[in-house]
Amino acid sequence: MNSTPLGRYLTLAEVCTCTQTYNRYADEINPSPKNPEETLPALEALCQHIIDPIIDEFGRDRFHLTYGFCSVDLKRWLAKTDPVTGKKHGIVTPSLDQHMAHEVNRNGQYYCDRLGAACDFRIHNLPSDALVDWIVTQNLPFDSLYFYGHNRPIHISYGPQHKRALWTFTAKGTPTQRGIEHWTMAKD
Repeated sequence: MNSTPLGRYLTLAEVCTCTQTYNRYADEINPSPKNPEETLPALEALCQHIIDPIIDEFGRDRFHLTYGFCSVDLKRWLAKTDPVTGKKHGIVTPSLDQHMAHEVNRNGQYYCDRLGAACDFRIHNLPSDALVDWIVTQNLPFDSLYFYGHNRPIHISYGPQHKRALWTFTAKGTPTQRGIEHWTMAKD
């Protein structure tokens, strides 16, 4: 894994190796894109249009990436059950969440036909709702933004649709737009 810069702050290595699952099983996971010709430009665009402006505002030392690019190997590991806890290593929805960027399966089809790229992160000492406030008022051209809670990382993607869809989740994990009307009205 090399330190190819994706923007002013993040490298390919950082974006590919930030998950807890990768760090636990690094010797068994290839974190690299298998379709770099398309995936690298998508990751660069995510950094240029979303991550770089956020870090410019809040500082590199406060930015904490929790989930970036999901390689095919990482996807397999996230779907596995941890033998100690009996729970899956992670929740992965490659057809929707854009973490696999422009990676293709063995049939040559994109894992996520929405294309683009995504990451999850938080800003230390800043509630996530305040971060979302800033993103919305700055009119960053995100595709999807998932708000998981006040003290949790947010998910954000940048893709060709630039639909600026905002979602939060019910206690049972169902996506909803209830309770975030102030953000949806502010973005229009």
